[in-house]
Amino acid sequence: MLRQNKKDLISVIIPAFKQEKTIGADLRRIKNVLEHLNYEYEIIVVVDGTTDKTLENAKKVSSKKIKVLGYEKNKGKGYAVRYGMVRAKGTIIGFLDAGMELNPNGLAILLEKFQELDADVIIGSKRHELSKVHYPFVRRATSVASQILIRALFGLSVRDTQVGMKFFKKKVIEDVLPRLLVKKFAFDIEILVVAYYLGYKKIYDAPVELTFDFEGSLVSKNLAKAIFNTLWDTLAIFYRLKILHYYSDGNRRRWRFDSDLNFPVNLP
Repeated sequence: MLRQNKKDLISVIIPAFKQEKTIGADLRRIKNVLEHLNYEYEIIVVVDGTTDKTLENAKKVSSKKIKVLGYEKNKGKGYAVRYGMVRAKGTIIGFLDAGMELNPNGLAILLEKFQELDADVIIGSKRHELSKVHYPFVRRATSVASQILIRALFGLSVRDTQVGMKFFKKKVIEDVLPRLLVKKFAFDIEILVVAYYLGYKKIYDAPVELTFDFEGSLVSKNLAKAIFNTLWDTLAIFYRLKILHYYSDGNRRRWRFDSDLNFPVNLP
């Protein structure tokens, strides 16, 4: 069991899109894990497009610690996570994908490593030596290729960027989020790259347990397009970072603010 720090409130953002069949069970499992960590916590569900009964079914899970938000049009996982993060009250803020391909017990492991290492960021990794994973060869190959590319472009030495389970210090979120642009495919890459660029070097990985539903996944139905779009977004991040210097404090007035996200940033 994790060492309790009563000053720490854990915020867990759950981005959800077309999860009407599983969202109720997902939230009950996540809540059960967090209840056993001896932390104060909040769960913020962000329904990324009200095209089915995901919002309605999420609200059926009764708990004062669960807040359910949503908006009509699907805008992408990255947008949904950011939407939840700017409304989070925690001193440690993270997210976990809905659908439960990732075992939510991994939240306890990530938080333990977060404290042990005094991390700025802790990320779940399929390629950690202690991870228990089941996913197709093509996904393994693209994960290795992605690591090589990201290290070459940004100097960021992490083994896996795309697992939907990560935690951040609140200060990291406050500094990084207003600068982000990616709403969909490479959101995870952009948030890690910008954090590293801003000097948050204590980025570590931790093991996860994952069973990838390759047949049911929305991404798997058009994998080639997803890979291309992620690559395109990654190169765009490189261009903004190295050529435009878009993420620097000096370019604050060029950051694109979204009124829905309501970032607490004071412009000079």
